Amino acid sequence: MASSTEGLVPITRASLARYYDKYPAPAISEDVTRLTAELRSLSDNLLEELPLTPGEQLVAEEADRNPPHKVDENLWKNREHIEEILYLLDKSHLSKLKATQEDADIDKFAEDLQVPLQRALKTLEAFQSKNSDFVFNTEGTANQQNDISMFNSEIV
Repeated sequence: MASSTEGLVPITRASLARYYDKYPAPAISEDVTRLTAELRSLSDNLLEELPLTPGEQLVAEEADRNPPHKVDENLWKNREHIEEILYLLDKSHLSKLKATQEDADIDKFAEDLQVPLQRALKTLEAFQSKNSDFVFNTEGTANQQNDISMFNSEIV
C-alpha cells in the first residue's frame, strides 16, 4: 500500500520559485508610478482640507503598513479593504452628508466607484473560492494558471 505522502516534496521558496518561473507575470504598466504619485497627491490635498477622525486615522495607519509577504494574506487584506470601502460608500453612510451641490457630486462619484469595486470583490471572491477548492482538492492543477490569468485580467 502506497503512503499518502508519496511523491510530495517540502514547499520552500526555492521550489515555489522554480514552479512559478514557468508562469511569468505580465509587466507592470509604466503608468503605475505616475498614477500612484497622483493618487498620493490627491490624498494629501484631501487630508489638508478634511482631517481624519480617530477611526479614519486607524484605517489610514493600516493602509500605510508594509504589505503582507504571503499572497493569500495579501488577497484577504485586499478583500477586507474593498469590503470596508464598499461599506463606507453605502448610501446609508453617505446620506449623513448635508445636501449641497458638492455633496451631490460626491454621491455620484461614490456610486461610480462602487461598480468597479463590487466587480473586483466578486472576482476576488471567485478566485479565492477556486483557490480554496484547489488547495483542498488536488485535482485540476492545469487550471490554476488559467484562474490566475482570469483574475488578473478581470481586476484590471
